[in-house]
Amino acid sequence: MHKMFVCSAVAVCIIGLAIARADAQVMNPADAAKSSSAESKKQAIPETRYRSWEYPPIDVVAQRFEKLREEDRIGSYEQPLWTATRRFTTTRVYIVPEGKMELEYWMRVTRNKDGSTDYRTLQEVEFGLPHRFQLDIYMRTDQEGANSTITHSQQIELRYAFADWGVIPGNPTLYLEWIRHEDEPDQLEPKLLLGGEIIPRWHWGLNLVDEFQLGGEKEAEYSARAGVSYAVIDSKFALGVEGEYHMTDTKGNRGDFEKFFVLGPSFQYRPFPQMTINFSPMFGITSDSPDSQTWFNLGWEF
Repeated sequence: MHKMFVCSAVAVCIIGLAIARADAQVMNPADAAKSSSAESKKQAIPETRYRSWEYPPIDVVAQRFEKLREEDRIGSYEQPLWTATRRFTTTRVYIVPEGKMELEYWMRVTRNKDGSTDYRTLQEVEFGLPHRFQLDIYMRTDQEGANSTITHSQQIELRYAFADWGVIPGNPTLYLEWIRHEDEPDQLEPKLLLGGEIIPRWHWGLNLVDEFQLGGEKEAEYSARAGVSYAVIDSKFALGVEGEYHMTDTKGNRGDFEKFFVLGPSFQYRPFPQMTINFSPMFGITSDSPDSQTWFNLGWEF
């Protein structure tokens, strides 16, 4: 089964890249029907693929308090540069630009009230596809306590944004993830992603999530994840607040929720244009929450 998943994931990647190549050669009829005024604002997809920080900014006529590079509009979806990479550890915003590829490493450390510590790692590859799609593939490990057995899982995620950036308030994006566990029932995780700019330097994200098991106890989790971030140094360092609240029940105990709420600071540092470091130490608020849950994320764009 593991080999089948890996083969399927590789096939999806190949298909996605083939679509991207074909789309670069054949004009989308819907794009051809756009008005000339819209086309004059649209940035053409370059013959040579840009990485996100290499895009020339799109000229947008508007009154701005100050000009920040990370708020320049880039790419075929006219999105701000800050959305081209992950801004928060638990909260997603929009999609990455078409043609982007990035590798990411994740570590999550959860310190429970009984003194034990749980560990989760993720290795991710991320693809920006045409027509406002994004594909992410993960390899995951979990360990409950330092001496317990390490379990392995695989995850595949697909996102779709309803419109180019700024066309719909909140820039709504659909997210669907399938999680295949080694010794537990598989899970599905649909999300609605929202996000945007409050004022220059201030950015926000909000995710509404429903995660449920496809077998076993059919555990269901309903959650909201949110973050606010301030660009202290343009395209280099951001500081904010991030939190996650969720309620969990099972098929034999519907409505009797275990409530989990963590909240804490969020940091982003970009030592190089292609490298992103996100760090968020969050602390438990409710009695069912762990003492702390710390996220670390490292990304490198190719």
